[in-house]
Amino acid sequence: MAAAAELTHPRAGDLELAEVLAALGHPVRLEIVRRLASGAETFCGEVVPDLPRSSVTHHLKTLREGGVICQRPQGRKLYLTLRRDDLELRFPGLLHLVLG
Repeated sequence: MAAAAELTHPRAGDLELAEVLAALGHPVRLEIVRRLASGAETFCGEVVPDLPRSSVTHHLKTLREGGVICQRPQGRKLYLTLRRDDLELRFPGLLHLVLG
């Protein structure tokens, strides 16, 4: 897992549609987004517990770097939230279409 100092998130104004769509374009990542759609912050070990840790790390990094999720370290755990407000501001209706 990346150290807290390495967890960079793109600013809302820098989100690119192609990167967001690429991040959402894998079934596992789409499932992660669906599980985060409630808005509740979720521990990364709970979001896709059946996958190997290395796969989860890869998918979360892709979602974070694409601007879809926010990762927040707390102690030894990493918490996830969907960047719903940022995505809605930048690409109105996209999440509704993807999650609908």
